[in-house]
Amino acid sequence: MMVVGIVAVCAVLLALAFLVPRLSRHPERGTQRTLGLGSRAGGKAPGVLGRLFSKPFRSSSKAVGKSGSAGRRARGHMPF
Repeated sequence: MMVVGIVAVCAVLLALAFLVPRLSRHPERGTQRTLGLGSRAGGKAPGVLGRLFSKPFRSSSKAVGKSGSAGRRARGHMPF
């Protein structure tokens, strides 16, 4: 269920970054902040469990950042 949510957020951020690049930064940072909280909470588990619990949040945060930057980069390549 979380995977579907992250994919949806990435798609929305990609579209938002393509259409209005400046206004896409705030939602992107808010999403990354929320995922960072999950990563920090998961990382408090002892030992290997901490890394396992925080990894999905870290990779999701990277995916959100990449989709936002990809939308802004694609917008920059457009001729208009």
